[in-house]
Amino acid sequence: MTQLPPEQRASRERPGLDWEAILSGDEAAASGAGDGRAAAPDAAPRSDEWVNDPFAASAPEPGRVAPRSNDPFAAQEEVPLTRRERRELEERQARVEAEPVTAPSAPARPSRAERREAAGFDDHDTPQRPKRRGAWGCLIALLIVIALGVGAFFFLQGPISAVIERFAPAADYEGSGTGEVTFMIHEGDDGSTIAENLYDEGVVASSKAFYDVLVDQDPEPAFYPGAYRLAEKMSAQAALDALLDPANKLENTFVIPEGTATVDALTNIAEGTGVPLEELQAAAAESPQSYGLPAEAKSLEGFLFPATYTLDPGLDARGVLQTLVDRQFQALDEAGVAPADRWRTIVLASLIQREAGLRDDYYKVSRVFQNRLDPAQWESGLLQSDATVAYGTGNTHRVATTDAERADASNPYNTYVHPGLPIGPISNPGDLAIDAALHPADGTWLFFVTWNLDTGETIFSTTVEEHDAAVAKWLAWMDEHPEYQ
Repeated sequence: MTQLPPEQRASRERPGLDWEAILSGDEAAASGAGDGRAAAPDAAPRSDEWVNDPFAASAPEPGRVAPRSNDPFAAQEEVPLTRRERRELEERQARVEAEPVTAPSAPARPSRAERREAAGFDDHDTPQRPKRRGAWGCLIALLIVIALGVGAFFFLQGPISAVIERFAPAADYEGSGTGEVTFMIHEGDDGSTIAENLYDEGVVASSKAFYDVLVDQDPEPAFYPGAYRLAEKMSAQAALDALLDPANKLENTFVIPEGTATVDALTNIAEGTGVPLEELQAAAAESPQSYGLPAEAKSLEGFLFPATYTLDPGLDARGVLQTLVDRQFQALDEAGVAPADRWRTIVLASLIQREAGLRDDYYKVSRVFQNRLDPAQWESGLLQSDATVAYGTGNTHRVATTDAERADASNPYNTYVHPGLPIGPISNPGDLAIDAALHPADGTWLFFVTWNLDTGETIFSTTVEEHDAAVAKWLAWMDEHPEYQ
């Protein structure tokens, strides 16, 4: 490659620019460098133009470029800028001057580590949370709210249940049922009474279902007294259809339900057989001993066995009653009751029949009465049976009594005043009551109260305190069911 002669190469050299002067705004130094009017190479530099460098002896003067050598100690000749280099330098300077001066940016948000360090703990520390205040107050408030909610639930349970029952569909079975039930319609029974009796006999699922079907009939159906062949668990519509079908009416058939008093049993017999009620009443007024009853008997009460009967149409009133008495003797004989014990067994069984509800309760009720008949356990000997008091007043369809009735000593059946068994039976008992009178349950109970009249649930107690609590439960139930008052 051909090189220029030394004199030509020297004429083309340009003094170097002072970059620090240009960037710092020193126009004089910059222009001097740009015009090539730098000091001679051997001229001494000014003190303020020296770079703070331990090798300042070899530093270039302003307006000159550094020697083109990798050795900082080499004394080389300074090379001036070419025209192209000068133009690029001017363009850089123009860009620097054109850049806007920006305000300092906002300080960056401190990092999580910086914040934790400023708070006084490192990454392994757990900050202590502030203590919660008022915890007991919150707990008490919560308990109060819960108590109010529970109280409101029990207070409104009765009204809410009544509303639900009123608007909810009545319980009803489906189909024509199973088995066979002989159902009695009595003289004077209306639709509501028939509905209740159908429910009590297990024919329909609810009295309301039958009554709702009944009131929808147009024209209103007519019912006739007598016995009808029905089934268990029939739909309300099927039960109504069966009662209106003449083929289901049984001739010379009647039903004596367990616990029925004689005065009501005579009505059932008349309606089922066609025998006039007056003739039956006259036959019942005859001497009880003429029917074979014990000497203590003053009437046929207790000895007309409860069952379903279909008799010979030619049987007269006395013949009908003798049939029922003979059936009761048969039941006593089958239970193992000796003729001498018939009277006491029937009297006690008649009380059990009227007072007990559920099947198992018959034997517990029997035990309560027999414990009270024991002077060692119950000194007064008073059975205090409301059923006996009600029977003495002529109210054979109820058990509840008033304070005045329980205080009436003129009532010979008042076991609140007169100790021991009543002077006679108060109903016609069936097989279950007779068996309970003979085989009472083991227990020390002296009290019982049927607290739920819908289900017949009964509470048995030994102490007065236990009995008082049971009575309170019964009274609370009665408050929720005003229809029983």
